[in-house]
Amino acid sequence: MLPDPRNADHVGLAGVGADLEPATLVTAYKRGLFPMPIGNGDTLDIGWWSPDPRGVIPLDGLLISRSLDKARKRFEIRVDTAFEDVMRACADPRRDGAWINNAIASAYGGLHKLGWAHSVEAWSLDTGELAGGLYGVAIGGLFAGESMFHWRTDASKVALCALVERLEAGGGKLLDCQWQTRHLATLGCVNVRREEYLSRLADAVRAPQLKLA
Repeated sequence: MLPDPRNADHVGLAGVGADLEPATLVTAYKRGLFPMPIGNGDTLDIGWWSPDPRGVIPLDGLLISRSLDKARKRFEIRVDTAFEDVMRACADPRRDGAWINNAIASAYGGLHKLGWAHSVEAWSLDTGELAGGLYGVAIGGLFAGESMFHWRTDASKVALCALVERLEAGGGKLLDCQWQTRHLATLGCVNVRREEYLSRLADAVRAPQLKLA
């Protein structure tokens, strides 16, 4: 049974346990929870998190610098053409703060096959190779961002710009970033209190299902 997000502790941990089946994950996101392993490895418990404050990017508040706008011309954006590759890159254990284990990767791969999880990819125009991207879960008008990566400078930022454009065009209501980091703050991520997030979330998940492609 999933915990109440309002009972989360001071670091945002609401509870431990439950499975990663698709129905569990979709229900969790609708409630304002997301999973993240506690510790490292594949045998450790799954924690269910509800940070307070919560990081979100207002769809009309994305900050695009002059250099980032210029960088967008170097990439082609694709949606859901390399979901497994994006997840594998995000899960690279050499990255700082890597937390995506095999259980998480398998669970979101299953969500992707069911149409709930999506990748937004930046492909280099000069080489034709995947250069960066992000993945997350779309429910109604919510896009819950999970992780992003880049192999070429600005590629993940370009993917984020493309995501916001698609959310605006497709009726998106809420872009969840979980925690505001220094990097995300430079792109317009702001903090909102948990109660405000949950109120926005309730409206977002009632909206028509997003179409990103």
